[in-house]
Amino acid sequence: MKAKTLFYCTECGNELPKWAGQCPACRAWNTIVEQPVEKPAKRSAPVKGGSATGVAVNRPRPMGEVETTDELRFATGMGELDRVLGGGAVKGSLVLVGGAPGIGKSTLMLQICDNLCRFAKVLYVSGEESERQIKLRAERLKVRGEGLYLLAETNLENLVDAVHQLQPDVLIVDSIQTLYHGDVTSAPGSVSQVKECTLTLMQLAKGESITVFVIGHVNKEGSIAGPKVLEHMVDCVLYFEGERHMAYRILRAAKNRFGATNEIGVFEMEDAGLTEVPNPSEAMLAGRPTGTPGTCVTCVMEGARPVLAEIQALVVPSSLGNPRRVSNGFEYNRAMLLLAVLEKRGGLMVGGCDAYINVIGGLYLEEPAADLAAILALASSFRDKPVPNDLAAIGEVGLTGELRAASALGQRLAEVKRLGFTKCMIPKRTQGKLAIPEGLELIRVANIREAMAALL
Repeated sequence: MKAKTLFYCTECGNELPKWAGQCPACRAWNTIVEQPVEKPAKRSAPVKGGSATGVAVNRPRPMGEVETTDELRFATGMGELDRVLGGGAVKGSLVLVGGAPGIGKSTLMLQICDNLCRFAKVLYVSGEESERQIKLRAERLKVRGEGLYLLAETNLENLVDAVHQLQPDVLIVDSIQTLYHGDVTSAPGSVSQVKECTLTLMQLAKGESITVFVIGHVNKEGSIAGPKVLEHMVDCVLYFEGERHMAYRILRAAKNRFGATNEIGVFEMEDAGLTEVPNPSEAMLAGRPTGTPGTCVTCVMEGARPVLAEIQALVVPSSLGNPRRVSNGFEYNRAMLLLAVLEKRGGLMVGGCDAYINVIGGLYLEEPAADLAAILALASSFRDKPVPNDLAAIGEVGLTGELRAASALGQRLAEVKRLGFTKCMIPKRTQGKLAIPEGLELIRVANIREAMAALL
C-alpha cells in the first residue's frame, strides 16, 4: 500500500492535500513540496488510572490549586537584549532569533556567552562552523572561554546526548536549518525537519529547565527560511533587522510570552562585534543636514522608549505617465494616503510628481504619530523651503487633514527637549493635562493647512 503523503509550503508551512503551483495562504509560487506522513504508533487499551503503558498521566486540576511562582530571570550581559526579552532571559524558555544571513545573529549569541559563562554552563552548538572557527571568532570578539563548551554537530540525537551528558544551563543552536532528525527522511531545513527538531528542543528546554536560544535565517521575503510554523512553538521570537551595509541593527520582538512585544534594542556593528546604543535618538540624528528642504524630525514610541527619527522626502516633477512613489522605512500605503491628503486638503499638486520618503538610521516607522513630520517633509521638498532645524513634529493626520493627538505626549516632549530642540509642533487638542518641559515652545495647529502656513 502506498504511504500517504501531504504537501507543505516551504514559505509559510501551510498544508495541502495535493500539489499546487501557488500556495493559497502566502501566494508564493513553486514552494509546495511533498512530505510523507508519519504513521502514529499503535496504542493498546488504556489502563484504569494511568496511560496505556501504565505511566501516570496529567489530570485536570482546579485553577485555584495551581501554584504560581515568578519566572526565574537572569541577565544576558547585553542590556538592549534584556530590554527586548522583557527584563532578561527566562530559565527554561525557548527563544528564536531570526534575521538575514550576515546580519549579526551568531555574533550576538556568542557575545552574550561572555557574561553567561560567569554564572552558568553554556553549550554552543553550530552546524555551520567548526569548533576552530567558533574559537577564532570568540577570540576576535574577546569572549572568554571559561564555562563555554563548543560542539560542531548537525545530528539532533547526538546533540541531545551531549546535553544530557554535559547538563548545561544555556543551550545555543546555530542554526535550526542545519539540524536533522534521523527518523525524518526529508532534507535538513525542510518543514518536517525543522518542526521535529524544534519540538525536541522545546521538550528539552521545558523538561530539563534549560534556556535554549535557536538561530533561524530569514529569506528575502522576511519570514523564517523554510517554515514559519515554528513561531507558535517557541516562547519568544526576536527579529534582527537592518541592512548589512549599515552600521545600526535593531532587535525587535515579534512574540514574547514573558514580556511586551513593542520594545526594541539598538546595536551598532563594529570591527570588534556588536556594541549597544543606549541613546538611539542621538545616534539616529547624527549628521543631520541644516537648512535643507525635505527633512523633518519626529518622536515615536518604541515600547516605553521615545526615539527621535528623521524623515526625509524628495518631491520632483515626473516625466512618466504614472509618477513613481518609493518609501523606505515608512509604510508604503500610509505614505500614499498622506500624499493624497496633502493634495486634497493641503492644496499642493503632488499628484504629478515623483515622491520618495526615507527614514534615516534603518528604523521602520509604523506609528501614526509620524504622519505630521512626513507631511511637513513632503511639503518642504515640494515648496523648496526648509523646516526649522530646531523643530520637531508629532501628530496623526486624518483623511480630512485634521491632526489627532498622540499617546505618551509628555514623554515625547521630554525627549525632544533633551536632544536640544526648542520648538515642537503638536495637535491643538491634546488628551489630559500636558507637562511642558521648560524652554520648549509648543506650536499647536488643528490641521495640515495651519501646519504648513506656520512653517512654510
